[in-house]
Amino acid sequence: MRSGLAAAGVLLGAAVLLAFGVGRFPVAPADVLRVLGDALGLGGATVPENVRNVVLHIRGPRIVAALAVGAALALAGATFQGLFRNPLVSPDILGASAGAALGAVLGIFFALPLVGIQAAAFAGGMLAVGAVVLVGSAVQAADRGDPVLVLLLTGLVLGALVGAGIGLVKVLADPYDQLPAMTFWLLGSLSGATARDLGPLLLPVLVGAGTLLALRHRLDALSLPDEEARALGLPTTALRLALIAAATLVTAASVALAGIVGWVGLVVPHLARFLVGPSFPRLLPVAALIGGGFLLLIDTLARTMAAVEVPLGLLTALVGTPFFIALLRRARRGWA
Repeated sequence: MRSGLAAAGVLLGAAVLLAFGVGRFPVAPADVLRVLGDALGLGGATVPENVRNVVLHIRGPRIVAALAVGAALALAGATFQGLFRNPLVSPDILGASAGAALGAVLGIFFALPLVGIQAAAFAGGMLAVGAVVLVGSAVQAADRGDPVLVLLLTGLVLGALVGAGIGLVKVLADPYDQLPAMTFWLLGSLSGATARDLGPLLLPVLVGAGTLLALRHRLDALSLPDEEARALGLPTTALRLALIAAATLVTAASVALAGIVGWVGLVVPHLARFLVGPSFPRLLPVAALIGGGFLLLIDTLARTMAAVEVPLGLLTALVGTPFFIALLRRARRGWA
């Protein structure tokens, strides 16, 4: 595990230095380190004020947001894959992403300020998952089917319903003002991330990620059939609900700020699994580091590859689609 963490940490550090340094106003790595050292109270040589502003006030909040969103989506993806014992699920499996998207487009439709749009997105994600859990529990009580399969199918069905609601709001929106804003937000972007946005993002992400990391030792047992997990003395229902709530919390908070950023929660857990193996005590910390670095690199590419900013969702799809195709070929041979 130490070698995996070290490799992920080195890659993350390199991604951070690259993100701080490249852009329309390049900053040398030495100047980045001086500014960060001075901001942390470690001293260092003075740098021009414009360099300090670029590092701390323009790129800094966006880099922190990319690290938090990437780590959150990777943690949620690894957790859902373990809970559902399926390597092909992702953080939006319970409708969190779709619910947050519906809340956000409603906020844009009613001309709410940015904070209001984020609050609506967060509330939409939590309500969607709450509805999935309630409906799934009712169906399970009536039918007594496989609880994991019932919850999975309920999430897919309600996610489709929420998607129809998003389409309806887009049809009713002003095509010259609101519709472009909705479309761009749904494609995913961190271009509007500021220091004021970090609080509403970091607080729920820290709470949810802390819960997932604290319970990571139980995930290995929960990935077994429920009968075997209960035989080990685990309260499977309570643990499963706690993990679902924590993973949904970090997903909704991420979508509320960054929009729909697909593939991170699907691809990154498998990259971490290739590096440190399938055991969740090792997997989750490494997945968080790789997820943060991966999305930071994607965001850096999005803001530097063209004269206009490229949406994150397009770039993550370009990376995730070929990986997913390869994963489908491997899935027939089983997954450990």
